[in-house]
Amino acid sequence: MKTLLQFVCYFLLFMGLACKAPLISPFDQDFVDATLRIDYFHEGDAQSESVAVDKTYRYEGWAGSQVNLIDSLNYGAYYHKVYNQSSGRLIYSRGFDSYFKEYQVSTPALEGEVKEFHESAIVPMPQNQIVFALDKRAKTGELEEIFRIEIDPNQADSIATDPEVRVFTSLENGDPHTHADIAIIGDGYSSEEIQKFENDLNRFTEIFFRADPCKTYQDRFNIRGVLKPSQDSGIDEPRAGIDKNTAVNCTFNSMGSERYVLTEDNKSLRDIAGHAPYDALYIMVNHSRYGGGGIYNFYCVYTSDNIDSDYLMVHEFGHSFFGLADEYYTSSTAYNDFYSSDFEPTEPNITALHDPENIKWKHLLTPGIKLPTPWGKTLYDSLDLIWQAQRAEMNDRIAELQKNEAPEEEVILAKAEYDKRSIERDIQVQEYLEKEKHAHEVGAFEGAGYMSTGLYRPSVNCIMFTRTEYFCAVCQDAMIGIIGSYSK
Repeated sequence: MKTLLQFVCYFLLFMGLACKAPLISPFDQDFVDATLRIDYFHEGDAQSESVAVDKTYRYEGWAGSQVNLIDSLNYGAYYHKVYNQSSGRLIYSRGFDSYFKEYQVSTPALEGEVKEFHESAIVPMPQNQIVFALDKRAKTGELEEIFRIEIDPNQADSIATDPEVRVFTSLENGDPHTHADIAIIGDGYSSEEIQKFENDLNRFTEIFFRADPCKTYQDRFNIRGVLKPSQDSGIDEPRAGIDKNTAVNCTFNSMGSERYVLTEDNKSLRDIAGHAPYDALYIMVNHSRYGGGGIYNFYCVYTSDNIDSDYLMVHEFGHSFFGLADEYYTSSTAYNDFYSSDFEPTEPNITALHDPENIKWKHLLTPGIKLPTPWGKTLYDSLDLIWQAQRAEMNDRIAELQKNEAPEEEVILAKAEYDKRSIERDIQVQEYLEKEKHAHEVGAFEGAGYMSTGLYRPSVNCIMFTRTEYFCAVCQDAMIGIIGSYSK
């Protein structure tokens, strides 16, 4: 009996001590509070691709969540995945899109031109050796592994601080681990324009929070500006014959589209961005032309001084951070068959409507609304196609004037005429859409994702469709989920 009592006492004592022992979190089990940057080359054409690791780098501090380590959203054409090398256990993943993915559906790629892009995976610093893998989404929607390699994090190079880089904080709400951290990188700001960069940063920080849900969840964000002054002011304009030397090397006419602004200099971008904690990257370009671009979990770009810069800043972030698709379909793009109506897109705000009874935003549908939802598409299309042709003609004229070094007054007048016509067109579009029978209701409106037919958007109007001032209910719902995955 004594032996039994002793056993019971020892057991209870052990359980008491065990209950008091601190639990090791999944993050602390596999990672330290630092960042591993894995740079790699992504090369191919429309039919082929290959991946090769370039270098690995270590940063102090990890900006991301220490809780949400496995990405369950199922967004993006690719996934970065990190496995514990000894056990094979998945310890980190993140979905994303890339410049290479967009190139694969461009005309040069379809014609067999092989091109190389530099990309980076930003992951928490592992304690031990890992397997780094890259998965790609097949046409069926399933992810398939296309690359893997073992990496020893102890071999990563430490990044040296660049004395030319300055960091400005425009919004500070708390610990990077529990907030969504945005870094706004300046490009085309000369050493004489540092104050302009800071002013632009503060201005766009206010603009970012004008629309919901970011307005409501402002306390979940930190925003910092990171600037390495450029040798020149402004950026490249290839069609106008303008070449600039800038810190991040952004350019208009990316992939042949005159309004598309991106950079292929991923290394410079990441080296500069690494001076601040970030979950998402903006590139703010010091320019007055309309231009931008956004790639999911990659980066987004917008020009600072255009009449539509406020819209651009918010719209492009809808792509790059929130994973939203473009809902417009009449504007020209650099893509060929970017989406297919044969398969359901992964983005939360467009659908191929293969199963109307179980549409992905079923929980938000306006009661009794018809699917597909009727709207004045025929008239809208006819008017907008005319505008697209007029806009292209005006842009061609401006580029030609600049290329031929026309008098500055003539260029200014041409740009002013473009701005005037653009404002008039925006007013006309908003008045037309806001008078629609189902305005501000949730249904399935045909025309989305660069496709006039076969894809549908949830609302007749939204920032992802036109230059309006609000996100529709479906976009807001998806955005709130993303904000929650980075913050608490």
